[in-house]
Formats: sequence, C-alpha cells, structure tokens
Amino acid sequence: MDNKHKSSGIIDKAKDNFQKDDSHQKESEPNPNRQGDAKGDIHEEHHFVKPQPFQSKEAKKDNQTFFVSRINKPVKYTDRPNFFSYLIYRIGKDDASGLAAQLAYYFMLSLFPMLIFILSLIPLFNIDQKSIINQIESNAPAQASSIITNILTDVMSNANGGILSFGLILALWTASNGMTALMNSFNVAYDVEDSRNFFVSKAMAIFFTLLIGITMPITLVLFTFGEQIGNILFGPLGLDSAVRWVFGLLRTVLPVLAIFIVFTLLYIMAPNVKIKLKSVIPGALVATIVWILGTLAFGFYVSNFGNYSKTYGSIGGVIVLMLWLYITGFILILGAEVNAIFHHRKVSKGKTPEEITYDEMDERGEEDLADAYNNMGNEQAPRKDAKNQNNTFDYQNHHQYEGSKTEKRTNDGKSHHIKTKK
Repeated sequence: MDNKHKSSGIIDKAKDNFQKDDSHQKESEPNPNRQGDAKGDIHEEHHFVKPQPFQSKEAKKDNQTFFVSRINKPVKYTDRPNFFSYLIYRIGKDDASGLAAQLAYYFMLSLFPMLIFILSLIPLFNIDQKSIINQIESNAPAQASSIITNILTDVMSNANGGILSFGLILALWTASNGMTALMNSFNVAYDVEDSRNFFVSKAMAIFFTLLIGITMPITLVLFTFGEQIGNILFGPLGLDSAVRWVFGLLRTVLPVLAIFIVFTLLYIMAPNVKIKLKSVIPGALVATIVWILGTLAFGFYVSNFGNYSKTYGSIGGVIVLMLWLYITGFILILGAEVNAIFHHRKVSKGKTPEEITYDEMDERGEEDLADAYNNMGNEQAPRKDAKNQNNTFDYQNHHQYEGSKTEKRTNDGKSHHIKTKK
C-alpha cells in the first residue's frame, strides 16, 4: 500500500507539473517555429507570456475550452477560430475593457496639465486673447465656453517663465503616466513583458506625450476653426472659390492623416516588440476609422439623446469627457489587438499562442510521465501502445491515469485539451 500510495503521489505530481506553466512564464529558449514565416522574411526573438488553460471550468461546446484572462476569469477559446471570433476572444482574455478604464483615468489626469502647458505658450506668441475667447464663445456650448474662457483668461493673464517651466515639468511627467499606461496595454495585447530600461520607457512616454500634445490641438483647431482660418488666409487675397474648396478638403483630410500617422507611430514604438511598418497598418487604419466614427457618433448621442447635465448636474461635462476618453482607450487597444493577431500568426507560421501552448503541454506531459516512471524505479519507457496514431501520449487510456478526463488528440492536429466531436 505504501508503494502504491507513493507511486500515486509521484503521478499526481507529474500531472500537476503538466497542468501548470513555468513559474516565470517565459520561454527559456526561443521556439524555432516562431522565428519567422515560411519564407524566412523575419527573424525575431520574443518572450511571449503563454496563455494558461482555466482548470476549474469546462466549456459546454465540444470545440471550445477556457483560458485564463488577465483578471483570472475564464475566456472561451474556440478551436481553429476565424479572425473576428479570435479578436473577440483576445479582447476578453486581455481585459480590454478594464485596460480602457485605466487609460481613461490616466488620460484624465494627464489632460489638464497638458492644456495648462499649451495655454501657457499662447502669450509668448502675441496672440490676441480676445479673438480666441470670441471664437470659443461662438463655437462652443454656453456652459462649456464659460468654463474654458475662465481658465484661458486666468492662465494667459498670469503666464510667466516660472509658471511655464513648472507647467512643462508637471505636464510632461503627469501626462507621460498616461502614455506609460498605454504602452503597458499594448504589451498586454502582444503578450510580451516590458523589459526596457525605466529611463528609456519614460523618454518614450514623454515623446508620445509631446507628439499627441502637438498633433491633437492642431487637429481640433482645423476641425473647429478651419472655416475662420480660411477666411483669414484667403479673404484679403480675393482668391476664388476653387482655392477655398481645396482648403476645405485639406482641413478635413489633413487631421485624419495626422491621426493615422500618430496611431501608426504608437503601434510601432510603444509595444516591446520589433515590428515592421506594414505590420501595424491594419490596426492603425482600423483604429483611425473607428475612432473618428465613434467620436462623431458619441458627439451626436450626447447632443441629441444624452441628458448628462440633468443626471449628474455640474459634473456632467466631466462624465462625458471620461466616457469619450474610455472610448478612445478601448479603440486604441482594439487596434493593438488587430496588429497582435497578424504578428503572432506571422512569427508562428499561422498558429495562435493557444495552439502553441497546447503543443508544448503535449511534449511536457510526455516528459513528466517518463520522469514519473523513472522515479518509481521503472526503467522502461512508457508503452508504445499508450500512444495514439499521431505519436501523442494517450493520457486517458494509460493505466496509471485512471479517471482522467483528458481527450485524445485528433487526426486533424487539434489538441487533446480541446474536446472534439466524434
């Protein structure tokens, strides 16, 4: 009985080792199958965080299983998924909604220091304060314009070198925290760890802050005041309507192009992955289109259907801003997930990380069983009849695994960890 109990304990330990991933959740050596595509176009080494199966819950459908999400919840993975179903799975696995809420919080903290810094620069360029206030009052809603003009008047009337220097340091440092959160979200999408130096990451976050801090105000100004700018530029010159039409087209196209370029740079530089330019075009294009349409739809909803002022009172504007920042963060993560799917399939020859995990678990399971036999004093290798025709160990039929519910590996190359229809 003692030997039997000891043998059972060794087998249970082997099963536990088979079910659990490595403690550090890294690949000690890069998988040669993930070094590039079939043509060998790229050669990259990444330490992907491997997805882990959820052990305490089983999927109801035969071709599905559960993996552990970032918030320790099961997310359903369907075998051989199409692009859209796999995208939805990754959104749930990476907790994109929670990451977007985190980004909205950091963006909110970063927004006002950046606005103060930008407004502090206006007096240095001898821009007429009254003309700016008049434009804001004529284009912005009454309640919002009064708040904006009060802040603008206070900042511009008290601008000096000391405030500007302090505002620069505070704005860049605080706003860079939002960019750091965005970089971390992209690393989650790519299933990689951020191993970059702290100062390198901070410098990149500050660069992204300056990039967005310069691009977004220009974009908003062209969208909002484009017609007034055209009248100022072309009115005194007496140019015909054709020139005005071209400028009207440019003031619509240039902001969209600027947003696309900014998103592209973010998707290339922010994640801790070496990526080619063409690999991030799909996600940047999706994020640009969805963000513009989402912003327009959200603005239309707030203007016509949303009664946030009646519900939340004086903080209704803050709630609307937080919702818009949340939508922006979610769309940015969505674009990163799109790019990550293409990137994973390219470097792993069409396999998903979940399928790679299945293959590695199969190999590790055979090794653990062999070690268990050796520890029991059995010098013989596991019987060949314990393997199926795909040369994968049959855990269900082996006599040492009584009561095991693991399914066989099928002829289609699907993992035995996914139940398949007979």
